[in-house]
Amino acid sequence: MDKRSYLGLLLIGVAMVLVFAWQNSSMKKSAAQKARYEQENRLGDNADADTAVYDVAAVIEEKADSLSPLFPALTGERHTVTLHNDLVSIDISTKGAAPSKAVLSGYNDQQGQPVCLFDENEISLNFKFDGKLVNILSRDLYFDIVDFSPTSVIMRLVTNGYGYMDFVYELLPDSYMLNLDIRAVGMSDFFSTSTETLAVDWIQNLRQQEKGFDFEQRYTELTYKRADKAKAKLLGTPLPNRKSNAMLSSARKKTIEENLDWVAFKNQFFSCIMISNGTFNADTRLAGQSYKQGKGYLKKLMMQAQAQFDPSGASTSMFQFYIGPNDYKVLKNNSKLSRGEDRIRLNRVINLGWPIVREVNRFLLIPLFNLLSHWGLNMGLVILLMTVIVKLIVMPAQVKSYMSSAKMRALKPYADQIAAQYPKPEDAMKKQQETMTMYSKYGVSPMGGCLPALVQMPVWMAFFFLVPNAIELRQQSFLWATDLTGFDDILSWEANIPLIGNHLSIFCVLFCATNIINTIYSMQQQQTAPGQEDSMKAMKWMMYIMPVIFFFSFNNYSSGLCYYYFVSGLIGIITMIWLRKSTDEKKILAKLEADYAASRNDPSKAKKASGMMARLEALQKEQERLQQQQRK
Repeated sequence: MDKRSYLGLLLIGVAMVLVFAWQNSSMKKSAAQKARYEQENRLGDNADADTAVYDVAAVIEEKADSLSPLFPALTGERHTVTLHNDLVSIDISTKGAAPSKAVLSGYNDQQGQPVCLFDENEISLNFKFDGKLVNILSRDLYFDIVDFSPTSVIMRLVTNGYGYMDFVYELLPDSYMLNLDIRAVGMSDFFSTSTETLAVDWIQNLRQQEKGFDFEQRYTELTYKRADKAKAKLLGTPLPNRKSNAMLSSARKKTIEENLDWVAFKNQFFSCIMISNGTFNADTRLAGQSYKQGKGYLKKLMMQAQAQFDPSGASTSMFQFYIGPNDYKVLKNNSKLSRGEDRIRLNRVINLGWPIVREVNRFLLIPLFNLLSHWGLNMGLVILLMTVIVKLIVMPAQVKSYMSSAKMRALKPYADQIAAQYPKPEDAMKKQQETMTMYSKYGVSPMGGCLPALVQMPVWMAFFFLVPNAIELRQQSFLWATDLTGFDDILSWEANIPLIGNHLSIFCVLFCATNIINTIYSMQQQQTAPGQEDSMKAMKWMMYIMPVIFFFSFNNYSSGLCYYYFVSGLIGIITMIWLRKSTDEKKILAKLEADYAASRNDPSKAKKASGMMARLEALQKEQERLQQQQRK
């Protein structure tokens, strides 16, 4: 493999390092830790403090006197009703008329119980309405149950002579979608004629659901979709300072100036998404904080938004909640249940990578994964078959890259002759120019092995985003790995070793080992261009250091991802050995000589230099001209 070919592989490694640096940059020490977080544990215990962090308006406490417009709702007993279908059950509390618990039927937690996304102590959902005399803060008021069925409930806020307000919940069949309609009836005198919006304050502690805390926390995010954009964006939240005693890191806050279709509080494999069927108005405020390990929570996420509200009751404020798994197909199907005019694209809550990488996932890897999964195979075998199929797809690029390097090696005797003609350091530019001319004469481009290698990079990166987000791999075992979405820790210990932790991932070790072997084979095939010996030595060291970096980065990563990279590397080694044994460099040289001879006899058969080669030759000639001018 020539220098420029290897540069392509180096770019792949550099890209991976940048990804890891980006994901772990927030691990650095936070500049300011707030002492008031030291005793926080559950959201319900510190509702006011949590709200204060987010700058939400303070709660206005109403005295329970008979003259208050909200007197019938100021006191009461808290009850819950459960809406359920075959997929999910959701408790709605009469205090606040808001979801207070959600349990998914088809997924189990680490203790074998159905996954509970939140309970009453971990969520606060408050609807605020500005009135003439007093504001309505739904979370502090008691609602009456007017009508109830297993999939729907009407909760009514009764006022003292000012009409009433209904919160109507409906759980759609065979889905994870919960509709919410808010409508005021006979309340025109309660509100000002200028009232057009209601405020929504949503705060939630996201539970740790998976085996590996660090890995799951990395994929726990606050995601939102702008109404005029097809893709979703992330609000990055800083990770906690491991040396600090504070339970939460300082908050990351952001104000979104565009209208939003939805906001999602996303775990690695489950999400609670709030959708406004009339969009959330501009200036939505979002915030997030990260917990330290051992508290049972990953992050605290917060939203404050405004949506359309008609105090006359002529129109209804419509919302929807998606409370379910981050399954690409399920999210896509539930998006069709939106009551808004546009597609809400809930599947965008899953981060499939940068634009090119995302398209590789959407149109190649996800359809292939779904096809193989339907065969009922073990997920480890599914990953194996996917790896083989993808390797076959990119095989032409790999063969082309290898053949470019083989041609360079075949022409090495001619390159050595040129190097012998120009032994002086001051003739280095002339030597490179003659070498490039020789390559051009035989129709060989030093860049020929680089571009095919770069073609494989989007696929390599697509798996990096796909496997940790594939809920189908959750709690699926293979060989010694008990869960392909978490690290395999068949070798573990009590003490925490810096940079490694308390376990050793065997698949990570195998991946790094194949990476080293691949590097050795690649170095053996490498043809160093004249005058580049010193720079190539530094590059070789870099390539040997990369597997070490991968080991410390991937030891906590998904065992399924490490398994894929191991199998991919193993296939790469086998392919390299096969190509080496099936390629005769003497025959390649003879073919190059024959083509060159034919081109001299018939100029129409001559191979034209590629645009890159022509530019390189022109650049070298210009550099030589400038050097000659300097000598004069």
